[in-house]
Amino acid sequence: MATYTLISSNTLASSTSTVTFSSIPSTYTDLCIRGSVRLASAVQIGTLYMRINAATTTYSWTRLRGNGATASSSRGTTGTEIQIGLQTGASATANTFGSFELYIPNYAGSTNKPFSSFAVAENNSTTAGQSAIETFAELWSTTSAITSLTFSDYGTPDNMLSGSSFYLYGISNA
Repeated sequence: MATYTLISSNTLASSTSTVTFSSIPSTYTDLCIRGSVRLASAVQIGTLYMRINAATTTYSWTRLRGNGATASSSRGTTGTEIQIGLQTGASATANTFGSFELYIPNYAGSTNKPFSSFAVAENNSTTAGQSAIETFAELWSTTSAITSLTFSDYGTPDNMLSGSSFYLYGISNA
């Protein structure tokens, strides 16, 4: 049975543009990151991104997305960061956050790093619950062990608002 151990957590007391987990120990088999985020961008739905070990190359991904009315898919092979998925933006219902989970197997191994993420943006209004859902299959094409993860809205960049939270778990015997 897999055992989840909380390595580190960060609940923002004030807005910030990046959240970093550094010095990640190599003592687990897998990593799981869970978060609840609200972005300052003046949209209903924004995108959260992640860089591994501060690298800006060798990322590729396949995305599936749905919003209750339409479904789409896309693929990228030359990313400068990993898309974690949609998060709630500042024009969504007040005090509503999006959620994500990211799973990275064999993060300390000497092979390329495939992983997956799932995210949902929320808008707690009379016409919408989950504004959009995204799931990603992603690859970091390098054999280096993962020692740090940095989350940001790299495109704009916009701040992640106070109350956003991130939890990093090490998984043993996965």
